[in-house]
Amino acid sequence: MRYQLPITKPKYLVTAVILLITILSVFYNYSLSNKLKELRKNLATNENERLIGVEYERQRQEDTYNFDENLIVIYNRVPKTGSTSFVNLAYDLCKKNHFHVLHINITGNMHVLSLANQLDFVRNITSWKQMKPALYHGHMAYLDFSKFGMPAKPLYINLIRKPLDRLVSYYYFLRYGDNYRPNLVRRKAGDKITFDECVEQQLADCDPRLMWLQIPFFCGHASECWEAGNTWALAQAKRNLVQEYFLVGFTEQMEDFVSLLEVSLPRFFRGSLDHYGTSNRSHLRQTTSKIAPNKETVEKIQGSDVWKMENELYEFAAQQFYFMQKKMTLPGKNILQSYMYEKVRPK
Repeated sequence: MRYQLPITKPKYLVTAVILLITILSVFYNYSLSNKLKELRKNLATNENERLIGVEYERQRQEDTYNFDENLIVIYNRVPKTGSTSFVNLAYDLCKKNHFHVLHINITGNMHVLSLANQLDFVRNITSWKQMKPALYHGHMAYLDFSKFGMPAKPLYINLIRKPLDRLVSYYYFLRYGDNYRPNLVRRKAGDKITFDECVEQQLADCDPRLMWLQIPFFCGHASECWEAGNTWALAQAKRNLVQEYFLVGFTEQMEDFVSLLEVSLPRFFRGSLDHYGTSNRSHLRQTTSKIAPNKETVEKIQGSDVWKMENELYEFAAQQFYFMQKKMTLPGKNILQSYMYEKVRPK
């Protein structure tokens, strides 16, 4: 009698196949999970190494970045505030102190740059490595570098003058010139009308609105800055003076301004105070035949809104300057303020 193998029922075969597939699937998923964990671990390690490398490079660049040698100072000089005397001091010092001085010459003596020139200017002086460190000067309004996405801002400095004194000086300058270029014939040469007579006759050359210049120079390139009597412009000029200017001095005490700069920015102004006092640079450009206005003229001018606003900016600038000057030394002592780090943790 022939032996016959038992026939496996189909349902047991199906169960066995399913069980085998399940075992293989679990094994595959387990293996895949381990591989993914290992991959994530490697990625995390690589990312940590990358971040460490980035931080190291940042610190290396920070440690090696020479702030003094990349310094840019902009002196957006207001006309008739003693700026020629100060600029020539910088030209005298630039070779000795190893920095560049460059004049910003805008077409037609305009004080505002076109939008295209604004962008070109900020890019140019930011990237012009061969000219760093540098002091740029010119009769132009304040320009905000952060508006154009620049990685760093220059240091702004300026001088400000009593508004009526500045207007009177400019009035006679147009008629008689100055001792800086005595042979140059000025636009109003031959006009013998005094400033007092001009005010009495209400002529255009002594219009109080002509005093509206220091506010827009500190306010900037916005259209409102150049609207005489604009209260927003005055507020913006004050904000910029405090937040965007490294130091603002005033014409009547230029020697103190030079002294403060020498202490604060020795990279440019080392030796400036001695040079200023001994080189006849303190009154380099003086207007010829200037006649002080009489009491009635002064009262008329000071009654105008423009004078009041310009004078408010002047007084505000003087207040800031005196505050900075006072904080340079210890109270009651002629000792410069200093600082140090301590209690540094962890050790």
